[in-house]
Amino acid sequence: MLSLAALLHTCNDGLRLGRCLETAYACNEIVIIDHGSTDDTLHVAQEFGAKIVHADSETGTAQGVRPVGPVAAQWVLCLDPRESLSEALAASLLEWKWNQADNPSLRAYSLLLREENARGWVENPVPQTRLVPAKWDRWNGRFPESHPSSATLEGKLLRFAFP
Repeated sequence: MLSLAALLHTCNDGLRLGRCLETAYACNEIVIIDHGSTDDTLHVAQEFGAKIVHADSETGTAQGVRPVGPVAAQWVLCLDPRESLSEALAASLLEWKWNQADNPSLRAYSLLLREENARGWVENPVPQTRLVPAKWDRWNGRFPESHPSSATLEGKLLRFAFP
């Protein structure tokens, strides 16, 4: 079975981080790259057993690590602290961990996003590449660059607008 790490960049996300991490149960490890939080973000992360890396305040990157941070897992699931995994997506990830060896040709996976706004929930029809090998080398800021041949996993990421 493959190992999977959840990777999140945080800054004063204490109010929403717990909701995100409690849905990441398919992940073997959690890595938080913190960008100077002054609230209880780090305390919440520690409660979930996360490995915490402090980002360099000038460059905004984790000092001495690649963009994905110090990850021991084979694959990385990139999340935003405002996001949670739907039950269907968490189930897809668990199934994927068991069966991915059957399709080693796929280099990345995409996820569909459902976003909350003031009028309700909006479906984003364009899948986002969020699940990549730990050695991934193409980044667009804190998330992987879109990969045109990535498969889309079932389920949705839920992005909450409010804590």
